[in-house]
Amino acid sequence: MERECCLTMLVTLIGGAALLACGWWPAAHLEARGACRAEKIAWRRIWLPAVPALAIAAALCGWALVEPDPVPEKVPWSLALMTIPFALLFARTAIRGAAALLAIQNDPAIATVGLLRPWIVFSPNLAKSLSDRQIEAALEHERAHARHRDPLRIWLAQSVTDSQWPWPQARERLDAWLTALELARDEETRTEGVDGADLAEAILASARFAGRTNLATQAALAGEPSRLKERIRRLLEPPPSGSQKSARSSYGLLLLLAPAFALALASGAIFGERLVRTLFWIAA
Repeated sequence: MERECCLTMLVTLIGGAALLACGWWPAAHLEARGACRAEKIAWRRIWLPAVPALAIAAALCGWALVEPDPVPEKVPWSLALMTIPFALLFARTAIRGAAALLAIQNDPAIATVGLLRPWIVFSPNLAKSLSDRQIEAALEHERAHARHRDPLRIWLAQSVTDSQWPWPQARERLDAWLTALELARDEETRTEGVDGADLAEAILASARFAGRTNLATQAALAGEPSRLKERIRRLLEPPPSGSQKSARSSYGLLLLLAPAFALALASGAIFGERLVRTLFWIAA
């Protein structure tokens, strides 16, 4: 078998098994001081179950770097058969991700769209029903979504959640992050001097105006109806003392994991051959 094909099969099998094994981890209750802090914690919780699978993929890539092409040993058919369920799961994830990008969008009233270069769409019909202060509040909320490239983050979070199907815990982590995301952007908007009541009125007007939005590719002002009550309650309360703008980008987790992935890559180059040979022997 060609080295690249073997690598793909091994990543799909072992990485997929690790992803599902970690996906069952219960979604803990989110407690944090400040909405922006809570959003960062919820974001990390979405990705932590995928870290072992990514480390395994890095180790296997290290093995492939030193492995001759084609792979000298014959790959057992039993190993190939075990790969099929995980391949179907990843295919389902890819199809759902592509469908989200290609879906025809309903009128979102006001939303941030665009994965790489986000921009704001604002329905003129909605704008006519809002005051100038409410329009500026809604726009400032969407500018916060655009600064953080939230449409791309929502799409990525939905994809990693789909790859852990059918575990309900993965969906719970996604829902918790989507809730925290809107609360964080509301909080960030208020730090820009926007009155909470104006933003609350804009959110309610947008919810009445808009149809169901495609949350896999949009960061809409109204969001999910089930989250509106909590958002409005918070917006009508006095702003939390000491609230600050959230950082526009957070690379802390990536910088922490980069050395671990580099170590996994090096370990795969050194020890990968004997581990893969042992796996072939067990499967045979």
